[in-house]
Amino acid sequence: MLTANLFVGRLLNKLAEKFARTHNLWDDALLLASRKPLILMIWVVGASHVLEIIGESTDADIFSALQPFRAVAVMAILGWFLVKLVREIETGILSREYGDDDEPIDQTTVMALGKLVRSAVIIVVVLMILQNLGYSISGVLAFGGIGGIAVGFAAKDLLANFFGGLMVYLDRPFSVGDWIRSPDKNIEGTVENIGWRQTRIRTFDQRPLYVPNATFTQISVENPSRMLNRRIYETIGVRYDDAKHIPAIISKVREMLANHPEIDTRKTLIVNFNSFNASSLDFFVYTFTKTTQWVKYHEIKQDILLSILEIVHELGADVAYPTSTIKMDPVQIERVARDGSEAGDIENA
Repeated sequence: MLTANLFVGRLLNKLAEKFARTHNLWDDALLLASRKPLILMIWVVGASHVLEIIGESTDADIFSALQPFRAVAVMAILGWFLVKLVREIETGILSREYGDDDEPIDQTTVMALGKLVRSAVIIVVVLMILQNLGYSISGVLAFGGIGGIAVGFAAKDLLANFFGGLMVYLDRPFSVGDWIRSPDKNIEGTVENIGWRQTRIRTFDQRPLYVPNATFTQISVENPSRMLNRRIYETIGVRYDDAKHIPAIISKVREMLANHPEIDTRKTLIVNFNSFNASSLDFFVYTFTKTTQWVKYHEIKQDILLSILEIVHELGADVAYPTSTIKMDPVQIERVARDGSEAGDIENA
């Protein structure tokens, strides 16, 4: 066993050196997944053969369980190898080392398929182990069908979360890394992990938020990460004294937006006089940026608002602010002036 172990170890090291010269996901994953299970397999098979030889020279009943034990151990090791292989392939696909920038990988799909394959491997291995131990698989399946009804009633919330996670994997309203929010619930943040029972979301104040998957079957989910543009919609007020400059201001602002390199002119672009407000003449700006990045969007919006302010000032106008005008007749003005002068005389006296 020791000799076989040394031989296999050297063989794996040689293969590792050879595979290092190539850039292939499958041989690297196969090598990483097989190293520990293969060594364990050598020791299990070797030890079982030694015990079998010892058992032939004695009548101890304990050696009668050697054959099923070896079969169960071999199947468990094979299952371990397959689970590790699936995990290594999943990790390799999601890593940048094997990724393709021209064809981005959907992390949600890869993780879902990895979990399904690993679950299937574990179930098959468990059923094979039970069969080797003398249990009837048909009986186990029949019992599982009857017991599944009781389990379904007892764990309806757990099953609801499971099928909710399945719907997320199939419909893909969002993926790992997306920024999502819900207008129905106080949910907003970046998706970090989509599990079978719950989804982990990192809020913008860096707190983890764990949402049961069944919730996503009952609420509306908005995915801003999949926006094509971001909208700028602002209303600007000009003083009533500058009413004659309104047409020129609107014309220059529309020209500035049409020539701005960060504005998507294929989308709706509107600059129009809007309303007579209490203290201002209002016109609005409605346009879309090319970028969807949050920080860059605000930089573009700042540049556009400052450019609008510069246009207003260049034309000799100014933005409005809340003002009040009090109109008084001459009699009231004379009375106020007389009362003020009398109060001054009294103070001087």
